[in-house]
Amino acid sequence: MRLQVVHAHPLTDSYNHALFRAIVDTLETNGHEVVATDLYREGFQPAMTEHERDTYMQESYDHSAVAGYVETLKSVDGIILCFPHWWFSMPAILKGWVDRVWGPGIAFDYDPKDHHLTPALHNIRLFGVVTSYGSPWWIVTLFAGNAGRKVLMRGMKPLCAKGVKSFYLVHYDMDHSTAASRSAFLEKVKARIARLR
Repeated sequence: MRLQVVHAHPLTDSYNHALFRAIVDTLETNGHEVVATDLYREGFQPAMTEHERDTYMQESYDHSAVAGYVETLKSVDGIILCFPHWWFSMPAILKGWVDRVWGPGIAFDYDPKDHHLTPALHNIRLFGVVTSYGSPWWIVTLFAGNAGRKVLMRGMKPLCAKGVKSFYLVHYDMDHSTAASRSAFLEKVKARIARLR
């Protein structure tokens, strides 16, 4: 498969970057074609421009400033997002990538007559997430309602191909993680990625 791995963390010596490298390396070892997208290292500009917003819902969204990212998104068989949750949501740079790249005419088609959205990423047959939270499971899920997961699995995933396969791997309580817990999660991620066909 041709798979895009989108990474969002400012530090290359972070645990999250190690997860990103492990995902890319495991995919390549298993014969997949990988598009490694490291948003911070690529200097991706997350803020939607005034012109982009003005054209967003007019059937003429001008995505020319992110055309390369759009071309990649439309050409891959699957996507894996690798990032930490901060304040129960994705980092701003990744949110900006979603805002600007997953736009109308790209991730969905918009009917201005009845304001209906139709999924358009029919090429995406795999939607994966590898992430972490500083907080423990019960705070993320019971207290905060797991909003970040809902955005990903209920907002973005449905824009992909019908019957899209998915996974959501998470290391909770990173604020109290240990070398053993990080190592175990890294191995879990590599094992899951190695099963992709």
